[in-house]
Parts: sequence; C-alpha cells; structure tokens
Amino acid sequence: DGVKREIDLYTAELVNGRWTNWANLGEPINVAYQVGEMHLSADGNQVYFHSERAGGEGDMDIWVTSKVNGEWQQPVNVAGVNTADGEGWPYLSEDGNELWFTRHSAAGKIPLGIFRSVKVNGQWQTPERVLSSLAGEPTLDREGNLYFVHHYYDDAAQKIWEADIYVCRRK
Repeated sequence: DGVKREIDLYTAELVNGRWTNWANLGEPINVAYQVGEMHLSADGNQVYFHSERAGGEGDMDIWVTSKVNGEWQQPVNVAGVNTADGEGWPYLSEDGNELWFTRHSAAGKIPLGIFRSVKVNGQWQTPERVLSSLAGEPTLDREGNLYFVHHYYDDAAQKIWEADIYVCRRK
C-alpha cells in the first residue's frame, strides 16, 4: 500500500521469526492528523495512541481504537484522562487496568511528569502524578518496574534535551 502520510500506523504478522503481511491501518485510524506514540493491548484488540486530532480536550490527547469483528473502529478520546494540557506516550498495563502516560504543558511543551489512571468499572479514573516534572515516556515490565526518560531543561538555551533512561523498581 505504501506510505499514506508522514506518520501512519501499520499492522504486520510474525511468521517464522519474520515480520510479514504489512498493512496500513487506513481510515479511521490514519487521518490527516498526527498519530503519535502508540501502545497495543496485550490481547491485540485495542490501540492507545496520542494525537492532535479534532474532538480532543486540548493540545494533544490520548485516544483508543478497538478491533471489532476484525475491523478497527473510529478512535475515541479517552475520557477522564485528557486535559487542556497535552497527554501522550501511553502505556497500558498487561491486564488493561492501568494507563500510564506523560502530561506536558500546552505552553512550552515542558513535561509535567508521568501520570497513572486506573480503570474502575470500565471507566478511567482521574490520573495521579507518579513522577515529577521533566520525566516522561513511561513503560513498565511484568514486575511493575517503571522505566522512563528524564529530560534536561537548559535554561540558557531555553530548550529541552533528552537525557537518560531511568528505572524505578517496585518494592
């Protein structure tokens, strides 16, 4: 199918240790809005991603699409998680009950920290900040250890530089 836009989401199958059968997800996932970092649920039936598409709460929001009868559905804004600031870089726990993400200020794009929302009765709850400013892009392993990037802000240059990857080990 080829590249539709600068950034699109694709699927592929792992066959005999090789990725094959690449396919552009097309509409309604890949539209004329940036589709950013994404995370696939453990069962392969949901994709959480960030985008600035219309219908959001603010700067950049987290969206989810679900596969129903083999077809990806129209993405839905993740209610209860998004704000007028920007949310992105989602990570969904293996059991699907924790959504970790980075929130950044709409003005200046400075990371405000890593947040976590818990799903209760099918609804995402108000997120809590887990790590302070300039931490972002969360990922967890099966033991619950949190891996993230810590950003360095250069006051003189008025610029954010990527720094190192850190881990917070769950006790």
